[in-house]
Amino acid sequence: MRAWQRLEAGHRERGLCLAMNRWAARRALVLMFRLVSRLGDGVFWYALMASLAAFGGTRGMRTALHMALVGAIAALLYRALKRWTQRPRPFRTHADITAYVAPLDEFSFPSGHTLHAVGFTLVALAWFPWLATLLVPFALLVALSRIVLGVHYPSDVLAATLIGFALAGGSFCFVPKGWMA
Repeated sequence: MRAWQRLEAGHRERGLCLAMNRWAARRALVLMFRLVSRLGDGVFWYALMASLAAFGGTRGMRTALHMALVGAIAALLYRALKRWTQRPRPFRTHADITAYVAPLDEFSFPSGHTLHAVGFTLVALAWFPWLATLLVPFALLVALSRIVLGVHYPSDVLAATLIGFALAGGSFCFVPKGWMA
C-alpha cells in the first residue's frame, strides 16, 4: 500500500481539504485564488526573473539564471514524483470536493506550484532579501490556493514545501564563489 493510500484510508486529509474547499466556495475567494494559481503557473515567476535580469544588473541576471536552473530541476523532479506516486487529486477521489481550476496534469503529489513557489522565493530572497514582503505572502497564497481550489491535499503542499527548501538550499552549493558578493 502506498503512503498516500494509507492516508486516504484514514481520511485524515479529506476533512481539511473539504473544509478549505468549502471555505473558498464564495465567489470572490474563488476568483482571488484562481488568479493566484494562474500567476503561480509561471507568469509571476517569469515576470520576476525577467525584471531582475533587466533591472538588477549582473546580480539580477545571476539571480534569474539561478532561479531558472532551480525551476528546471524542480519541474523534472516533481514530474518524476507524480509519475511514481500516481496519487489521484482530491476532487477525483472525493465527490464532495470541487475543483475550481483545471489541473495542469493528472496526479496530485507533490504540488508543482508550491515546489516552484518555495524554490523561487528562497533563491530570489538569498540574492535580494528586500523582496520578502512581496514574495513570502505570494508563495504562501500559491500553496494555500492548491488546497482551497481542490487540486491538492495538504500533504502534497507540505512535501512540495520541504522539497522546495531542500532544492533551493542545495542549489547554493553550486553557485560560484564571489557571485553573491
